[in-house]
Amino acid sequence: MPEVVLAALETAGLGWLILITIVAGIVYGFAGFGAALIYMPVAVIFLAPVMAIAAFSVSAMSSVVTVFPKALPLVNRKAVTVLILSATVSASFGIWVLRVTDVIVIRWAVVIFCGLTLVALIAGWRYRVEPTTGTRVMIGGAAGFVGGLSGLMGPIMVLFQLAGRDSISTTRATTVVFLTVTSMLMLPLMAVQGVLTAKAVALGVVLLVPYGIGALIGQALFRPERERFYRAVAYAIIGLATLAGVPIWNGM
Repeated sequence: MPEVVLAALETAGLGWLILITIVAGIVYGFAGFGAALIYMPVAVIFLAPVMAIAAFSVSAMSSVVTVFPKALPLVNRKAVTVLILSATVSASFGIWVLRVTDVIVIRWAVVIFCGLTLVALIAGWRYRVEPTTGTRVMIGGAAGFVGGLSGLMGPIMVLFQLAGRDSISTTRATTVVFLTVTSMLMLPLMAVQGVLTAKAVALGVVLLVPYGIGALIGQALFRPERERFYRAVAYAIIGLATLAGVPIWNGM
């Protein structure tokens, strides 16, 4: 077995990482969002933020064969393309900030951003106007920067979608397509800046199957008519994961 794979299998807290990856996959397949919000606060307990983000981006590629195919026909392709392109451009700057920022600062940024996003989602803010291309460019750009910095590509995008007037099926599909594609595009962006290590890729491959299995389970549980229930479940798990990731639990 290649040395890099053995190193990945010896990662501290691997059992917890696999467990949280399965849970993240279930919520992602079920609600269409929340995977990174669940995974990142716990992952940064055991991994450096750069390693956690890279491994998650690799594992998220399983979405291409699990939830992505059913979601693609339901989205406004022009709108989601604008979001994806603008996010990709700004993500590079977010990755650069990640490289030069203290690890503890990043950890606090992750849990604070998770908490604020959760509060905003629960508050149920909605907008009543049709978003323009310019609006989507700004939303995608903001999501990409935060995604590059913290691995949380989804929160701003999810808030934007949930605040709109689309059906829950369309909202879920749009976030699935956006997050699947941007997760894949994060890999070459990280490679260019030299933060995509072989160990991170190997760990992501190890987590790929658990994430995919979780996503399939979540997708099977999804029922459009049970919007309140699946939102409540996702919010509860996101909240617990955010609390678990607060640096003070391990003395930081």
